[in-house]
Amino acid sequence: PKGKYVIKTKWIFKNKKDESSLVIRKKARLVAVGYSQQEGIDYDETFAPVARIEAIRLFLAYAAHKDFTVFQMDVKTAFLNGILKEEVYVG
Repeated sequence: PKGKYVIKTKWIFKNKKDESSLVIRKKARLVAVGYSQQEGIDYDETFAPVARIEAIRLFLAYAAHKDFTVFQMDVKTAFLNGILKEEVYVG
């Protein structure tokens, strides 16, 4: 649209190899070239939701007190599925 900034994109290609360095799979992904954005023009603020250490300690102390079993996991794509508050144009 007229008057809107378009974020550039580029393709990233990667070969997955086995133990003997043979290519077993090829992967590709399209990424936004975010480093070309300027604060105040393309975005206003950034935010990464992380837990404070005090909250983690309190949770673990409570879990230990109640003999709860605590599980841990890592979601590698957590930041890829965030909800956007404004329209973003890529091309």
